[in-house]
Parts: sequence; C-alpha cells; structure tokens
Amino acid sequence: MQRNPHHPSRRRHHHTYHHLPLPNLGSHDGGTSVTITGTGFTGAPTVRFGTTATVFTVNSATQLTAVAPAGTGTVSVTATTAGGVSNGVFYTYV
Repeated sequence: MQRNPHHPSRRRHHHTYHHLPLPNLGSHDGGTSVTITGTGFTGAPTVRFGTTATVFTVNSATQLTAVAPAGTGTVSVTATTAGGVSNGVFYTYV
C-alpha cells in the first residue's frame, strides 16, 4: 500500500508497505512481535496500531519490527516518517 501521493508535502518522500504485517493477528493482550516490509522506513519516528503508538526497531530501510500493544478488533498499522503517514495495513486482535 502506498502513502497518499496527492498531499504536496508527501511527494518528495516515498514509503510503502508491500505486505501485511506478519503475523497479521495476535492476542488482545498485546506483545506480539510484528514484522512489516516495505520501503522508506529509515528514520520512522512512529509506528501506530490504530491510534496507539508502539515500540519498534528499524531493521533496514525495507523492514520494521514492532511490538503490538494491547487492543481489540481490527486496526490499521501505520508508520510515520518525515514524508508523512503511510496508508495502513490491517492487524486483528483475537
């Protein structure tokens, strides 16, 4: 999935998600380690599961590993960089 290409401040910086986070579901208690692949992740200051920011590691410009916080339902996982906010990919709490 690609971030919003129509916003002027986001045209210069490009980051995408190519795959759903793996795994794309986990316990409502949180704690599941989730790998997200894409591009442009270097320097990502925030990863969110829905509206909740979480801890994460930038493994490379093409991969992040985040820890799912506690939650319910299905949420959008997003990464924010200087280029803007990526479109979300879905994560489901079970």
